[in-house]
Amino acid sequence: MADKPSKPVSASAIEKHVYKVFPNDMNSHDTVFGGMIMAKCDRLALVVAERHSAHVCVTAAVDSIHFRAPAKGNDTLLFSLSLNRSWGSSMEIGAKVEAENSYTGDTRHILSAFFTFVALDEHDSPVEVPDVITETCEQQRRYNNAQIRREGRLATRKQLSSADGQSPD
Repeated sequence: MADKPSKPVSASAIEKHVYKVFPNDMNSHDTVFGGMIMAKCDRLALVVAERHSAHVCVTAAVDSIHFRAPAKGNDTLLFSLSLNRSWGSSMEIGAKVEAENSYTGDTRHILSAFFTFVALDEHDSPVEVPDVITETCEQQRRYNNAQIRREGRLATRKQLSSADGQSPD
């Protein structure tokens, strides 16, 4: 049996994808609408998942979205996403969003999130994805932490299914 293929994190990562904030991106509190930022993260996470797996992918879960600070008008958003770990057909992608002041260059971390994607074959069945090769100490830390988050998701799912007597959602 052939070894399972592996790909480095850098093969699919997105670093500092730029999005300029405009007035139509603002909410009633005059800060950037969080749902817009979440949607952009989901789309970019999809790109990471499909680059890594070389398959169509779908979002299976989104967890740990933390808004750390608001983004404001005239900010430029910088999206950085990378694959943290893969298991069978699923992958965890981490997202970090920074707001950059377009005039001073100052940046602040405004959002962190984790997305789980599943790769699908031509029949919409889950398909195995390559393993992840970490290249830095930071990537190795995220790789290790992804397993802890996965175990938490699976434990919560099991606990909820036993509490209501039904199969997991």
